[in-house]
Amino acid sequence: MINEEPISIFNFISRHFDVINELYTVQKEERIIQKEIFEKICSKYNAEGIRKTLFRYKIVKPVQEDFELRDVYYNVIEYILVEFRPMLPDEIEKYGQSISDLFMKIKEGVYGDKLILSERIIALSEEVKKFTEAVEKNKIRLLAETRELKANVKRIDYSEKIQKASHWTGYYILPMNRILDVNYSESITNKLFNVSEFVNQKRLNFEDEGLRSMFERLHKQLIHTIDDTRANHKTFINELLPFIERIKTESLILTGWINFLKKPYKTPTPKLFKNERNNPISDKMFLNTKEYFEMFQTTEDVYIDEDIDQIPRWMFNKTLYKTKLQVSLPVNDFFKWCNTEIKHEGELTNEKLLSLMTLLFDESIQISADEKSDKTIINTVNSKFIVPKLKVTKNGI
Repeated sequence: MINEEPISIFNFISRHFDVINELYTVQKEERIIQKEIFEKICSKYNAEGIRKTLFRYKIVKPVQEDFELRDVYYNVIEYILVEFRPMLPDEIEKYGQSISDLFMKIKEGVYGDKLILSERIIALSEEVKKFTEAVEKNKIRLLAETRELKANVKRIDYSEKIQKASHWTGYYILPMNRILDVNYSESITNKLFNVSEFVNQKRLNFEDEGLRSMFERLHKQLIHTIDDTRANHKTFINELLPFIERIKTESLILTGWINFLKKPYKTPTPKLFKNERNNPISDKMFLNTKEYFEMFQTTEDVYIDEDIDQIPRWMFNKTLYKTKLQVSLPVNDFFKWCNTEIKHEGELTNEKLLSLMTLLFDESIQISADEKSDKTIINTVNSKFIVPKLKVTKNGI
């Protein structure tokens, strides 16, 4: 347990960041900070009491005779310096298994113990968050690695560039594509779609208000995660894979040419040129040129509009519509009221209509139906609903 004020710890890290950064660099390269190196770094900066403070604030911990930064501080510095290592896809696939296991337990116990169900929903949300962060880190790191390889900052030879490009492709980029590809049935993105469909149903019709709200928050998180996953997948397909292929192609050609120049007489070479006599100007040059210019004598104006309006995603604000309904009470035809309210905001879709129908489950209102009255017809963008005329009043009135 740390008995110090949090601001004191942050002030210490800020004042002595050079020391902590050097310890981080050593641990990153050696996986451990040897005792001699630790003492040398502490005495190098001649900071009074810095060694004791590192242990008092639990920034450093002993590992047998050596030392290491605690994971929480190591991860913070790694994130700030954007020096996190790319995770193997094997490590990321564990999130697919944990998400599947938690999803199955939620489905099996959805009507069981409410406390356990809420804990499982929170755990699932945390696993989805960790998966998103892992994919984002891998994308950033792989982009940096491939661009550095393309620029050849370390001036490695072409054969080594081919080996590295093949390494990134085989062990990282292609497996990550498989994880993010929604068309692959075993991909994590596909599993998130299945979870999202189930959660969407429960957020609309689950009996318990608290759990229904948790399902709604989880559904919003899943929608954003799926959007981010699609964007990252496009980056892997449209940028990383072509980038690596260009490196491999360029390196193969140059490597082959250099090897040929080293031993030009090892194998017979084909004739590169064929002797042939031709006029420098074609006999048809005048007619071809005339035809070319005639193509551009009459041109039409072309307008290119690259601005594409992004349609904002409609999110159901239950509190807002509940307040509107209570102000409008009594409502003689609930579905007609829904139609009027939604059309003020744009097109009426099935999702918007079904979301508003969840207001009928609120305990503060009372619903009655007139079986003799005519049915109400509601036309959405792609459906037609024939529904009874429901009268909504305050509960007890």
